[in-house]
Amino acid sequence: MDSMTDVTEQAPDIELPQERPPALEALLMGAVDIARGAVEELSGADTVGEYLGAVFDDQTAATHRFLAVLPGYQGWQWAVVVAGYPGTDHVTISEAVLVPGPTALLAPQWVPWDQRVQPGDLSPGDLLATPPDDPRLVPGHVSSGDPELDELAGEVGLGRRRVLSLEGRLDAAERWHEGEFGPASAMARATRRMCRECGFYVPLSGSLGTVFGVCCNELSADGRVVDCEYGCGAHSDTPVPAGTGSPVYVPYDDGVLDLT
Repeated sequence: MDSMTDVTEQAPDIELPQERPPALEALLMGAVDIARGAVEELSGADTVGEYLGAVFDDQTAATHRFLAVLPGYQGWQWAVVVAGYPGTDHVTISEAVLVPGPTALLAPQWVPWDQRVQPGDLSPGDLLATPPDDPRLVPGHVSSGDPELDELAGEVGLGRRRVLSLEGRLDAAERWHEGEFGPASAMARATRRMCRECGFYVPLSGSLGTVFGVCCNELSADGRVVDCEYGCGAHSDTPVPAGTGSPVYVPYDDGVLDLT
């Protein structure tokens, strides 16, 4: 809504008192009909509802509020600012605007799409482009900061257009370390055996391989990136549980039994 300002009269250049004069206070607080008339002129008489009260904004101004009666604006209010100066016999309208009240229905704060997408949201056929300035990636002709990968790319003479930056690797490492296949997971806490000692553990290449690898056990975290300190009950060194096979008993010779 556009504000409505009455500039037909300028207040004289006077020094305001420290306390609001009682006459000015009464004038400002009593300007209910003038404030309502300002809204009616701005938006129509049928858009102004119940009077909600007024508060002082400063020594020479007060805001009157009315319930707004507008489709789609349930809980909103009209706020009309009236002003006056000591010694005046009338007030002027400084502003009339529509504002949300405490029960107003407001649209949620806008979140850009690239901040709304969460892991697992990607479906078959979806396209999720990375931003051109993604800090997780660097151009392929620039050193990635991973000595092993940089050396290999130089020897082969090949390179991808973009590769993981140091920030990208650290971001992934933190996510994997804190995730379902990290050392703090319930599965890992339930065993003393770690993946780095398991025959099914295949380390990743590059610097990430010092901490992470892929599980190749189809009965465990098959195909998942696991922390080297992760562990499960399907470790390659898991012993056979005791008590399997034939029950233990003391043999005896039934040929010496007296059957008579």
